[in-house]
Amino acid sequence: MARALKKGAAPRARATRNKAPASSLAAPKRARPAAIKADRFDVHPGVEKVQKWIAELKPRTGRTLDEWVTLCRKQGPGDEKSCRAWLKEKHGLGTNTSAWMAEKAHAAPGTPSEDSPDAYLAAAAVYTRDLYAGPKAALKPIHDEIVRAARALGADVKVCPCKTMIPLYRAHVFAQIRPATRARVDLGLCLTPLIKRGTALPARLIDTGGFAKKDRITHRIELTGPAMFDAEARRWLKRAYELEA
Repeated sequence: MARALKKGAAPRARATRNKAPASSLAAPKRARPAAIKADRFDVHPGVEKVQKWIAELKPRTGRTLDEWVTLCRKQGPGDEKSCRAWLKEKHGLGTNTSAWMAEKAHAAPGTPSEDSPDAYLAAAAVYTRDLYAGPKAALKPIHDEIVRAARALGADVKVCPCKTMIPLYRAHVFAQIRPATRARVDLGLCLTPLIKRGTALPARLIDTGGFAKKDRITHRIELTGPAMFDAEARRWLKRAYELEA
């Protein structure tokens, strides 16, 4: 009877281990750091000053900016230079106010504006595009490498293009990028503290005369290709950043 039961018994199931799906055992993948974009810009510190100036125009002069521009176009001279003089002589406006207002009144349609953060950021893209247009297009990769390196130095780095250069800010300008010729980008650096200490600087750092003229940029490094923005150039960019702390 026992043998019969043994023969007729259901076969014993093999013991199996509960295996988790392979995917759950795999080590979690680390998220890749986001790529630093070379064409992301920051609002220029001067925009806040412009907005303050615009807000104070009405109480100070009796007209808003739009009202002044309209007056210039309707009653003022037909060119920017004469309009500046007209605003100063007939309306008693200051030199800077007259110059800026005349420029606004006689600007060609589509001219970039810097009246607001959004307007400035749109203008910044145009400035950068124009700086590397035509024969200078081959210099853009050098610009991109410098911007990525500068961004990596800290979250407080601001890239604020102007018509002729791209300044890099912390609280103040610590470096700038300028396509100097069709074949060369100049990386400008503010090394004023080192000059004051009498620190010896390598020959590659070309004196711009900025210290004597009390300009921010005191030295520059000439770059004719991305490879020239090497470890040494990156160290000096970092040094300029640190000096501005």
